[in-house]
Amino acid sequence: QVQPVESGGGLVQTGGSLRLSCAASGRTISVYEVGWFRQAPGKEREFVAAINWSGGVTYYADSVKGRFTISRDNAKNSVYLEMNSLKPEDTAVYFCAFAPFEMTSTQAIHYGAYSYWGQGTQVTVSS
Repeated sequence: QVQPVESGGGLVQTGGSLRLSCAASGRTISVYEVGWFRQAPGKEREFVAAINWSGGVTYYADSVKGRFTISRDNAKNSVYLEMNSLKPEDTAVYFCAFAPFEMTSTQAIHYGAYSYWGQGTQVTVSS
C-alpha cells in the first residue's frame, strides 16, 4: 500500500516562499498522477495543483496560478510544490494525493479522483 508523505510546511511572512515535498512510501511515485489540495479551518478541501505521471501536464487553481509551481522528480520518488508570493489566504493544511490512473483535466481538480492521501502539512502565512 502506497502512502504519500508531505513535508516542508511552516510559518512564513506575506510575500515569502515555501517548498513542499511529497514522497511515496511503499511504492514508486512514477506510476501515479499527483495532486495538491488544501483545507483551511472551517472550509472545504480545495484543489491547488496537479501533475501527470511524466510531469508534462500540469493544472493549477486560478487562485495560485503564476505563484505556485508543481513539479516532480521520479528518480527521487518525489513531487514538489514551490509556493511564492504567499498570502495570508494561502494558510491551510496542504495535502498530497495520488491517483493510479491517467486523469482528465476535469478529474484532476476533484479530490474524489484520488485514491491515496497523506496526513497533510501546515502552512501558515502571517500578515
